[in-house]
This record gives sequence, C-alpha cells and structure tokens, in this order.
Amino acid sequence: MWLSNFTLVLPDEVVSEGSVRVEDGAIAEIRQEPVPNAVIDGGGRLLMPGFVDLHGDMIEREIAPRPNAHMPIDFGIHELDKKLAAAGVTTAFAAVSFATESVYGHVRSLETTSAVIEGINTLRDNLLIDHRVHARYEITNVGAAPALERLLEAGQVDMVSLTDHTPGQGQYNDIKSYILSISERRAVSEEMAAEIVAQRIAMRDNPEIDAKLKHVVALAKEHGLSLASHDDDSVEKVAEMFDLGVTISEFPVTLPAAEEARRRGLWTLMGAPNALRGKSMSGNLSALDAAKAGLLTVIAADYHPAAFVPGIFKLAEMVEGGLPVAVAMATSNAARSAGLMDRGAIAVGQRADMVVIEPGDVHRIRATFRGGQFVYSDGTLHPLQALAA
Repeated sequence: MWLSNFTLVLPDEVVSEGSVRVEDGAIAEIRQEPVPNAVIDGGGRLLMPGFVDLHGDMIEREIAPRPNAHMPIDFGIHELDKKLAAAGVTTAFAAVSFATESVYGHVRSLETTSAVIEGINTLRDNLLIDHRVHARYEITNVGAAPALERLLEAGQVDMVSLTDHTPGQGQYNDIKSYILSISERRAVSEEMAAEIVAQRIAMRDNPEIDAKLKHVVALAKEHGLSLASHDDDSVEKVAEMFDLGVTISEFPVTLPAAEEARRRGLWTLMGAPNALRGKSMSGNLSALDAAKAGLLTVIAADYHPAAFVPGIFKLAEMVEGGLPVAVAMATSNAARSAGLMDRGAIAVGQRADMVVIEPGDVHRIRATFRGGQFVYSDGTLHPLQALAA
C-alpha cells in the first residue's frame, strides 16, 4: 500500500510530497516524490511516526472520573485506548502507582493498580494501540514491594520508575505549599494536612527501604526492563539513581539535575503539557528551558496526550534541528530509551505506526495508523471510503 503526497518527517529532514509504501505492517520503501495510483493521497499533510508515550497517568481519570465514581477497569482501558489513538499515540506505557497510602485514594491503591496491570495484559491483543505497563514504585511504601515483585516475576511489567514523593525534596520541596495543597485536595484543615505530611516524612526512616529498593531494581534488571528515576532535584540525587542502574531521568526538577543527567548519558523526560504551557504545574523546571539548554530528550503525555502535537511544534521553534528533533522526543528517542528498536521513525524496516497531522492555528490529527492499519480517522482522507468498499 502506498501513502503518497505527504510531508514526511524523517529522522533528519522534512520532505515535501514524499511517499511511503507499507507491507506486512512495516515501512518497506520511502520516496521523496509522489507515486501514481496510491491508495491514500495525503494532500501535503504531515506524516509523522506514531507517538511513544512512556508516562501516561490518564487511566486514573477513566476509572475514577470523579471522586467516588468508580468505573469498571476494562471499560476504562477501552475508553483510554480510543482517546490515545485519536491523539496519535501508538505505543503507551500506563504509569500506574504502587503506593500503600496515596492522596489519590482508590485509583492508586495496591488492589486497583494490580487490577489495572492485569487488565492491560489481558486486553492487550484486542486494543487499538500497543499498551504496556510502567510501574511506579514509591520507595518509601515498602508494603507495596511484594505486589510489584510478584508482577515483575510474572512478566506483567514493561518499565519501572523509582519515585520518592517525601515532602521536603523532589517535587514537593516547599513543605508549606504542599500542606496547603493537601488541605485543599482532601478538604481537611491545615492542621490535619500538616499531620499527614509529617507522617509521610516519617515513612522515609523505615530501615527496610534500601533492601526493598535494591530487590525491585534487581528484578527489573533481571527482566531487561528500563529503569527511570522520578523528580530528580539535585546532582547528588542523579548520581545516586545512576549508580542503581537508572537510564531515564523523569521530570528533573532543576536545571542542575537535568545537566547532570545528560552528563551521565541518561535520557531526560519531561511532560508535553509542560512544553505546551511553557511551565511546570509545580513550579519546577520548564520543559522549554530544558530544551533551550539542549537538555531535553524525551517528552511524555503525563496527564494530557492531546498536548503531544502542539508541544512538539512549540519545541520545534527553539531546538536546534527543528521539527525532526522535536518529533524524535515523542517517537524514536522515547522508543529507544524503553528498549524498543522497531518503532519511532519513518524509516525502512520500522513498524508502520504513523500519524497524519494537518498544521494550522490548531494542529489537527486526521488519522493514526498502527502497523499500517487505521486505528483512528476523522474521515478527512477521502480514499477511506474506497478502502471500505
């Protein structure tokens, strides 16, 4: 099948009026010119690789769209699947949290997290896009380690990140602000919120933390999984994580932490919403500032997959190399950092996971392909009717 007359975003250049031939779910040929009698005419629209999202929190909103409004997990996975396909995501790592105590309550309980992971693995072959599991291990919650270890042993996890949300460091460096946040989110008094925060800080003194952490890390390595750290806030924290075997620094909080991560050869991941908005929700390092400094290598959906496309175009305006470099952050760089070598680029031999984008004041996704098959279309590409006939 030929897709002709597209503006191709290739790894190192953008080619106008290019064409891609797909065979058996893979890219078989690329031409820098239109071809006659193509099945699909792109009309000059952009053709990019499908997005590879390493960190998406969206499943939580699908299974609990409002507090105490719990939806069936299988239903939530299917709904998220459709939304991700429409956002151009073709490979998605659901970032589910292993926590024995969480401000998010039900959706981040051990029971729910385990059920979500099992649901993704059960449904995987019948979903529109390629869903995988990113297990977030909160290192202070040692009670969560056995559940995660069982799932790792069973091959149910595809990536592990090490998180530490202890107030006073990382993402929650400002304890006073964090107390106010807890008070507002849980609708409790500031005094009660302060007590909750004090209990969280006390959890960091558990003598089992290091042993459990090392065991989880050893299991992840044994199964060949990528390891990420989360909210690195200092050179020292990056060095500590690097020594554990981490290869991805997720959401570095400060510029020095991002600089150290890159100096050590780590991938640096930040949120596409951060890039789109130009700032972090928590007042931490801006993805745009990291990109300007040449320190940003991967972007993820975080909590809003629709931010991928506008985030990419915003980054393209400021990074050396323009659009191909910005696109790589959401595609090939993300794939390679997770050990996926078969996707993420419009190149011969790669999976035909691609997204069609019409640039404009609002960049519109017109279609998404997984393995050369439509998994989303808004009907703009007129040969669709002929294909269905």
